[in-house]
Amino acid sequence: MTTEPTTTEHTPKDRKEPSYLYTEKQVAEKSQLARRFLDTRTRLHENVDKAGNFLVKRFYNLDHNTYLEGALPAKYKELMGLVASTCLRCDDCIDYHMIQSYRLGVTRAEQEEAINVALIVGGSIVIPHMRRAYELLAELYG
Repeated sequence: MTTEPTTTEHTPKDRKEPSYLYTEKQVAEKSQLARRFLDTRTRLHENVDKAGNFLVKRFYNLDHNTYLEGALPAKYKELMGLVASTCLRCDDCIDYHMIQSYRLGVTRAEQEEAINVALIVGGSIVIPHMRRAYELLAELYG
């Protein structure tokens, strides 16, 4: 009798960079909110990079590799990130995952459904964050 493995090892060759439909620059040109977020994130990230902290670099590497195409498509991972970020009430993270989702071709309806899941999981305390998320959706999708 053979037994099936309970987990699957994934190697770097199993993962690849997602194919984005839009660049960050195109998103920034479309949305003032996205532009402000991306500019601030870039500026603040430069300060972190200057410190050269090895542990931060390792964490950033783990984060980057988590959202690569793999057994799950990158767009699903970004939507999961959006749900988790909304439940955790992190506006920067919400903006990031909404922008990345948009760049990957996720529809407004798909993002709205992800936010609905976050509302059910997180409860009414996520409503202020949901309101800000809808403002970004309006700029990105019209």
